[in-house]
Amino acid sequence: MATRTRSRGAKGRSRASKRQSKQSPRGFVAALRATKDRVRDRLGRQTDDVWGIVLMVIATLLALALFGLSGPVGDGAAQALRFLFGSWSWFVPLVLVVVGFAMVGTMPRTDYGRLALGLATVFVASLALFHLMTGTVSLSESMDRVIARGGAVGSLVAFPLRRLIGFWGAFLVLFALLAIGVLVLTKATIRDVVHSVAEAWRWAWSTLRGSRRPKALRRPIEAPPEVVERTPSPSPRRDGPVSVQSEPEKRAPKKAKPKQPPPPSPPSGGDGYHLPPLDLLKLSDSSGHNRRLLEQAGAELEETLHQHGVDARLVRIVPGPTVTRYEIELAPGVKVSRITSMSHDIAYAMASADVRILAPIPGKSAIGIEVPNRHRSLVTLGDILSSVEATTDPDPMTIGLGTDISGRPRFLKLDELPHVLIAGATGAGKSSCINALVTSLLMRAKPDEVRFILVDPKRVELGQYNGVPHLLTRVITNPKKAADALQWAVHEMDRRYELVADAGVRDIVSYREKYDAGMLDEEGFDRFPYIVVIVDELNDLMMVAGRTVEDSVVRIAQMARAVGIHLVLATQRPSVNVITGVIKANVPSRLAFSVASQTDSRVILDSAGAEKLVGLGDMLVVTARDPKPERIQGAFVSEPEVRQVVDWVKHQRQARYRDKEVFEPARQAAVVEEEFEGEDPEIVTAAMDLVVRSQLGSTSMLQRKLRIGFARAGRVMDILERKGVVGPSEGSKARSVLMTVEELESATVGD
Repeated sequence: MATRTRSRGAKGRSRASKRQSKQSPRGFVAALRATKDRVRDRLGRQTDDVWGIVLMVIATLLALALFGLSGPVGDGAAQALRFLFGSWSWFVPLVLVVVGFAMVGTMPRTDYGRLALGLATVFVASLALFHLMTGTVSLSESMDRVIARGGAVGSLVAFPLRRLIGFWGAFLVLFALLAIGVLVLTKATIRDVVHSVAEAWRWAWSTLRGSRRPKALRRPIEAPPEVVERTPSPSPRRDGPVSVQSEPEKRAPKKAKPKQPPPPSPPSGGDGYHLPPLDLLKLSDSSGHNRRLLEQAGAELEETLHQHGVDARLVRIVPGPTVTRYEIELAPGVKVSRITSMSHDIAYAMASADVRILAPIPGKSAIGIEVPNRHRSLVTLGDILSSVEATTDPDPMTIGLGTDISGRPRFLKLDELPHVLIAGATGAGKSSCINALVTSLLMRAKPDEVRFILVDPKRVELGQYNGVPHLLTRVITNPKKAADALQWAVHEMDRRYELVADAGVRDIVSYREKYDAGMLDEEGFDRFPYIVVIVDELNDLMMVAGRTVEDSVVRIAQMARAVGIHLVLATQRPSVNVITGVIKANVPSRLAFSVASQTDSRVILDSAGAEKLVGLGDMLVVTARDPKPERIQGAFVSEPEVRQVVDWVKHQRQARYRDKEVFEPARQAAVVEEEFEGEDPEIVTAAMDLVVRSQLGSTSMLQRKLRIGFARAGRVMDILERKGVVGPSEGSKARSVLMTVEELESATVGD
């Protein structure tokens, strides 16, 4: 058996050696070809360097010849240059230097032809145009006049054109030829030139007006223009145009203004309260995207897909402030999973840290590949609130959230969400989002319309809003008081539901309409405002009073929408201990910022994706109406802007806190709980009445009459002993009753 085994092994080794011997010639040929290509590429680069140096030396010699410093050979070359190009002969050395410098390793070899063609076109067109403008002279006339203008080349181009189509026709043709040469040199398009000229004109105009006026002109955000088409770069598999969506126009930067008392503004209502002006918020000064670079990146992405055997084509590029979405269409028969499994390969090809693949894009037969921009654009709250959508919608519950991936402003209506959960890692942008939310409400709502309860256990984020008339209480920093405020919100919800039911309506909108129409008695009804409860760190509340907080949050989330009470819960610890299943089930709207792992993303959104965000306000938004995550760049508002808005609001009206109304019920409940030592007051009162009236202090009697257990009956009897109702225990005998019926009745009447 051992001999057979060795023979089999020998046969296997012989077969392997035969296969290797068969494959070795092919491998040798492949290695030889690779070596040959490397040598050819190396020699090609060295040849380019040699020719580049030669061209620069020739250019230097020609420049010296034009100054008469190159001897007789140089003098002959200078005379030839003057005869051919006239006054333009001084530009010949410059052109040669540019070409030589480009060949010495500063430009890919594939661009040499474009460079030579562009330079030749620009040189000849400008030479002929100069000859035409200085007076066209034919070669048959004085040679001195020809040399003083455009030389023989300029005369041969300009003179026939002028004889055939006239001066203006020749001028138009030569100018068009010059423009074509410039476009070939710069690899630009007419659209890019128009866009650059428009940006320069807007910048110059805004600068001029800014120097004349103390404040910069504000312009609302306009909707992006229609998608423009471009001719695709040559590729064997691309058969359709790629559209690049233009982003909204950017405004000129707003100059910083010195802090001063808020000036008077037009009245916004009959109560004398004025909403803050938009001038308190700054506009961004971000520049537009480079379309040529975007198209190059799109071509690289498409080439990467082709290299991996995926038959797809790029159909649209949507640049945004944070990421750029490349929309891909697959050929028939190609599975979507082929793209989704290539995220790392695409990130490598695009030189990006990570990419997010949206497969498919909602409402489209395309796949979106979102690549982070190398240069991010700042989105400010002033950009959002000064947009056309914000100015045409006066709803005070509409908040400016940010811009979507195409640069359009996005808003959230708190009365439609109706509650929001904000979660993400530290530094991802949660606090900035909350500041933008509160500032939006301060900019758009009066204190009679919206009131706040702000909870800030960290004590550093929301303290700047103290003194705002919209606050029901001071900013709450004690987690125990925060739990008490949530319990008050539950009681306020019950009270409002009773008023809504008595008024015979369904929700706060109908109730307010009926109240404003004078159909409700002002003594029995009140026009209650919206209440927004904002918790900056839910984790601290859950650690201190988890059961109470969870019960209050769930009750408010289940019922409070119809009566105008809304929750905004934020946490930097997206775990199941903080964001429990009951809370998630009743808070359908979530804002997910960047998180560390896919597990955290699933806790927030019930899906992956938040781990691929790039931070600094980049978020995924899920609402009850749009359960598909949407990527949005959150709006940023700085501390000086918040301070100016808060100062304006304080100047309009003083804060009237309702601390006693909010915290007094919880304090009284704590006193009662301390008095009855945590036992149910009704049980203790019933036991006291039963023992005093029967004059029998028996624990077994309390068990039978009150239908409670032995341990609880004994605990109630100990409470009665400490209150002086019964005496101490005497073994198996009943306790002596120390209070008479008259004392009990007098104590009851006194209470």
